[in-house]
Amino acid sequence: MSFITGFAIYFIIWWLTLFVVLPYGNDSQAEVGDVTDGTDPGAPVNPQFLKKLIWNSMLAGAIFLLYWFVTRIFGFSLDNVPNLFPEHLKFGND
Repeated sequence: MSFITGFAIYFIIWWLTLFVVLPYGNDSQAEVGDVTDGTDPGAPVNPQFLKKLIWNSMLAGAIFLLYWFVTRIFGFSLDNVPNLFPEHLKFGND
């Protein structure tokens, strides 16, 4: 895997995990009881974006290392996916 390919895969994983990390640790304005006029009551009071970006980068790095380990050490690739299912579970063989 080249550096560009690895970076592209890491970036895709990073972007997907961002949507997992963003909702955690938010207190809405309605929960705190301090709703600013003209804003949504569900808007976070202190979103802590930098902290979430750091946690997201670490989570994406761990998932990427797992992906790298499975592909590099075990030699698993997308070409192996059809062989994961036993013969009687394969689809399209009528």
